Amino acid sequence: MNDPFARLPEVPSFTVTSTTVKDGEVFGAAQMSGLFGVPGGQDASPQLSWSGAPEGTRSYAVTVYDPDAPTGSGFWHWAVADIPAAVTSLPEGAGDEAGSGLPEGAYQLPTDGGAARFIGAAPPAGHGAHRYFITVHALDVEKIGVPPTATPAYLGFNFLGHILGRATLVATAETPAA
Repeated sequence: MNDPFARLPEVPSFTVTSTTVKDGEVFGAAQMSGLFGVPGGQDASPQLSWSGAPEGTRSYAVTVYDPDAPTGSGFWHWAVADIPAAVTSLPEGAGDEAGSGLPEGAYQLPTDGGAARFIGAAPPAGHGAHRYFITVHALDVEKIGVPPTATPAYLGFNFLGHILGRATLVATAETPAA
């Protein structure tokens, strides 16, 4: 799978940047998964800043997705819904268990690891490089109406009628074979 958004309706792009992740580069230790046993992994969500969202944006959602995970359906590492339109950045570590860096009203959905928090990268040893699509979705509604127990895939399904734009950074990670 080249681009996980290629089969979705095309929407305008806008800009997302990060002080902790560079587009096309390898995740640092902070964004690797200590929960899944990566030495030095901290499961810290990346710092994100975005600008240039389309007119009419009323909220944002953020997702982190690995389409290269050997599951048949990829792996969702983070999903945040209902970020107010006035918010244009999240600090590093915002996606901890308490969502301590998230703005009021925003909430995290359970990842494929089962926790409603950011789960860092942990590709299987020897599986090759994995790509992590860090995406900010601009939406035309203040509240997407997805319950906090929903899956990230269900959140994405509900974007279809509400997405105005998308901004993406792609990071990579690889665990060498033993």
